[in-house]
Amino acid sequence: MKSGLRLFFTLLINVIVSAIVAVTVIYFYDRSHRPECITSLPNITTVSPGIADKTVNIVGVIGVGTLMEERMVIQNDGTADSILTGWYLADNKGLVYTFPQVMLSPGARVQVHTSSGKDSPTDLYWGRSSPAWSSGELVALYDAQAIARAFYRVP
Repeated sequence: MKSGLRLFFTLLINVIVSAIVAVTVIYFYDRSHRPECITSLPNITTVSPGIADKTVNIVGVIGVGTLMEERMVIQNDGTADSILTGWYLADNKGLVYTFPQVMLSPGARVQVHTSSGKDSPTDLYWGRSSPAWSSGELVALYDAQAIARAFYRVP
């Protein structure tokens, strides 16, 4: 019986010593390999007052790959008018469409047609001779200050 009790206390001391050694090693390893803390804030692009409440989104692309049917639908989901003058659509292939002077009221939509045509308040024409969008590509909508406002992955 004494040998069983002795074995139990030996194992108990072994477990306690092992736990203390493991915690100590982990503590000192963590302290010596911890990354440096950032001492300054990164550059943050600020948004002018009145712009933050405007939400302009890419709703979808219609007729992907067919020049005469292809168009992107942009909608103002915000509560204030959005002036899109100087805003632009860009993809990962380097294609860019820059908006002319246009304003979207809350809830209003505008369609950007890939083909040629005459601009109207609801339809804008890029004037390309080939389709712009392809399935799977990511399109971004940037404001005039080059701040990304919306992203859309073409289905």
